[in-house]
Parts: sequence; structure tokens; C-alpha cells
Amino acid sequence: MRMVSGNSTVGLVTACFILGSVLGCSETKPASVSRAEDTQVESSSHTTANQQPGQLPALQDDAARLAKPAAGEAASTDVRQVAHEEPSNGTSTVAIERELFQGWPKPDVALFLTGEQHGYIEPCGCTGLANQKGGLMRRQTFLNQLRDDRGWDVVALDVGNQVRRFGRQAEIKFQTTAEGLRKMKYDAIGFGPDDLRLSIDEVFAAVASEDPDNIKFLSSNAVLLDYTPRYRVIETGGKKIGVTGVLCEKELQRISNSDVGLSDPVEGLKESWQALKAENCDLYVLLCEGTLSESREIARQFPGFQLVVTAGGAGEPELKPEVIEGTQTRLIQVGTKGMYVGVVGLFNDPRNPIRYERVALDDRFKDSDEMFKLLASYQQQLETLGLSGLGIRPQPHPSGHKFVGSQSCAECHEDAYEVWKGSKHSHATETLVHPPERFQVSRHFDPECLACHVTGWNPATYLPYESGYLGLKETPKMHNVSCENCHGPGSAHVASQNGDGNFTAEQTALFTEQMKLPLDKARDTCLKCHDLDNSPDFHVPGAFDKYWDQIAH
Repeated sequence: MRMVSGNSTVGLVTACFILGSVLGCSETKPASVSRAEDTQVESSSHTTANQQPGQLPALQDDAARLAKPAAGEAASTDVRQVAHEEPSNGTSTVAIERELFQGWPKPDVALFLTGEQHGYIEPCGCTGLANQKGGLMRRQTFLNQLRDDRGWDVVALDVGNQVRRFGRQAEIKFQTTAEGLRKMKYDAIGFGPDDLRLSIDEVFAAVASEDPDNIKFLSSNAVLLDYTPRYRVIETGGKKIGVTGVLCEKELQRISNSDVGLSDPVEGLKESWQALKAENCDLYVLLCEGTLSESREIARQFPGFQLVVTAGGAGEPELKPEVIEGTQTRLIQVGTKGMYVGVVGLFNDPRNPIRYERVALDDRFKDSDEMFKLLASYQQQLETLGLSGLGIRPQPHPSGHKFVGSQSCAECHEDAYEVWKGSKHSHATETLVHPPERFQVSRHFDPECLACHVTGWNPATYLPYESGYLGLKETPKMHNVSCENCHGPGSAHVASQNGDGNFTAEQTALFTEQMKLPLDKARDTCLKCHDLDNSPDFHVPGAFDKYWDQIAH
């Protein structure tokens, strides 16, 4: 695989000054580079006499034209039969048992499209990994199946937005993800707005390379320290593929980082497009951080891109690419939280040059050892830093009260306490110390896990309240999801009931009333942790009543 980068080198000295000699930076000009493990290939003739750069023969509907294997053509057996969604009446989907890439001949090149990980480097696992999608471990397994088992030439591209928050944990997560993408040999990665809200030093350390012309993170209008490339040209499988990225206007408004060179999306793309057009590529791909409407508009303004891979859309991506009206451009969604991969096959077939399949990263893909070790390293970093090292400081509870622990509740509410002891809530912290799955890696130093597995944290902000859980040994009364997670901190109620504090009868009655949680409001409290990602079964109609029956008190 041969690659060319469109790099900015003006800020290289500044960038190297930040990292010193750690990366061995030196100022170089953009040049052709080859990875040691890749084989340089000769590219074929890239355009026909009547074909302009950025054009292919008319693209045909992909999923609708997936034929059965031709006579004598063996169906692939490296991925087992799975329930696959096919279109039904244009909008809904129905499950059909079929094999991945059924009827596909071996593509000349396969594009492996991901993005919008939003910090989900692995599925939460709270309701069982079999019920959840996504994660770097499954992603690498699938990628290895395509490259090693099927023998495909794969170009891996990611739209961006690896994280969703900012702070030290998000920085570590971005660095972990960047290392994972490097190990998976991604060819081009866009910047998302949340990525560029992080500390510039930490982001630069994660994306920089000893070879400045081999940096995989790119954008046409968001350049890091005037150092990261605006585009890349990748040659493999006899194809020449030009790739660039863009952050649209709404995403730019979320970034306020003076070390990132931001420019107008259209103006930035004009410069990259002219450079890519001069490369005379077979295929032009745009990684677009924008809404669906913004992505469509960009595609209309730059119809030379045959594929626009968008971060837009909510939930799962569309089953088929969308044809942008007035162009031959295909718009492909990556979905959210890294739960899906879009695979585009490129073929030397004038009738059907491009085929597409959306693949859910479910439990058919086993955990890869390499990414599992990376996850373990991530958790070890969280443990080493601790809550204070992650910049996490306990916050006062809005009520002004303190958490006292479920044992204090048991003195008066014996029956309710016994119900709680028999529930899963009573050993929620233990499931982090000794996870039922992927048990080799504990999660009880991870704030994003602690928030819903201990007492006295805010699950929306991943921050502890004052008097809330701070550690297994430091705050033993705050283990598990206890009474106060739903009813609120009980210090005033307990003190008033015990005759402490010289409270009036009216105050005592008020504190008791404050601890009550009406059943018609209880579901909203549950949803703070039992959201669609962590507890998909909780959102089935009638689920709350079913689960309430298990803990009714």
C-alpha cells in the first residue's frame, strides 16, 4: 500500500517543540511513503477517455443487487450465518438469516468505514455483552477477518469523534483509541469536534508520528498546530483513493481552541479538492463531521466525491447508502457509538462498481487479544491516577444533605432493606471489581462505570457528591446502588428520626416527605442509569412494571 499525504509543515517546529525529542520530529516535505508491512503496487489506468476525476460508471443499488453466489463460487464460511437486516417497504427492516457479503466476489479494495465512537471503546456490558454492540475488540476481529481470512485489500477510514466529554479521562480514552486505530492500521481518520476540545498537547501526542508524512488524522479545515495533513492518497489493490475530511459549520462552533487552525468548510475543501483532483484518483472519499443536511449540501457543492461518509444521523445507520439528489454521490452513515461498520467493496465491474453492506459489531465477533490488552492498559492508567489524578472533585448535593449508607435505613425500614439485599443493586460494586464478563479487567477505578454502581454519584456528570463513594476502603458504606441513589441523601431524615439536631416536628415531617419517591416518578429516576445503551430491555413497553415487581418495597 502506497500513501501520499497533503501535510502542513509550517508549524512543524512548534509542534516538535511541544514534544521535544520524544517523537524525533524533523521538518520534511510531503512525500510518498510506504509502510514496512505493505507492498507497493502499480496503479492501473485511473480514468477513461470520457471520465473525469471523481466519476465512476453509474452506481447501482447495492443491497438490492446482492445476488446469490454464482455457480461454482464458494460462499465464505469465515463468518457464521447471522440475522441480517434487509429493507422492507422502504423504511422498516426485517431480520433475514443470511451470510455476510453474500454473492460478493472478492473486491479489488474494501473500504472499512467507522466513526462517532463517542467514548464507547467497549460496550458497557451491564446487561450482558450478547445484548450490546460495538467496541474496539470486536472491530479488530472483524477487520482481521476481512484482511486475513478473506484476503481482502482493506482501506480503513474513520470519520472521527472518538470521545464525547473533556477532561483527563477523555484524553486518556482518546490516546487509547488513537493507539488502537494505529494497531488496526487505519489509513485515514477525521477529527471530530469533541476530539478538538481536548488538551492540544495530549491530542498532538496521540496523533503525531515519527514520520510527519504518515500522520493518519486529517481535516481540510481543522489543522492541528499547522502540522496535520489536509488529505491523503492511498494506493492499494490497483486503486488510487483520495481521502479528506471536513468539519461543518455547526461542529466548528463547538470548538474554541486557538491551537487548531480552523477555516470555513467550503474554502478548506476547495483547497483539498484541487490537490486531490490533481492526483487523478479512482475514488474520492469525504469524511464529513456534520449533520445529514450539512453533509448533503457539502456533497452537492463538491460532486467529485463519490462517497461522503457522514457523522450525521441518530442511532443506527441507514441500511443502504443515500443517493444525493442531483449527483452520483453516495452518502453513508456510520451511526453512533461505534456500533456498526460500513463495508464498501470496489470492483472492476462497469455495471456494479460499488457494493455496500452494513455490519453490526455484535457478539459474533470475538474479542481480539491485542485490543483487550489495550483496554486493560486504559483501566490501569485510571487506577494509577485515581480520582484526584483524573481531576475529579466531590460536589455538594443540591439538597445540602449527606449520604449515610443503606445500613442506616435498615434500622427502621427492615422489610425494604431485605428486599434490597436480595436485589442486584446490593452487589452492583462487586460487578465492577469482579466483572461477570471480561473478568480479567476490573472497572472499579473507572468514573464512567462507578457513577451507576456505587452510592452518592451523579450519573449525568460522572462526579461524586460530598460524602459519596470514593473507594472500596475509603468509603465502605457507599458500596453498591443503595436506597439513597433513588430516594436521595438521608442525613437529615435519619438525624431527625433519631432525635438528633433539635429539629422541629415540621422539619422532621419535611425530611420524611423529601425521601419519598412516588412510583409514577420512579421510572425517570431509573432511566438515569438504565438508559438505552446500558439497559436496552428496560425500554421495552411494560418493562418498568416487570422490573419493579422484582424490587417492590
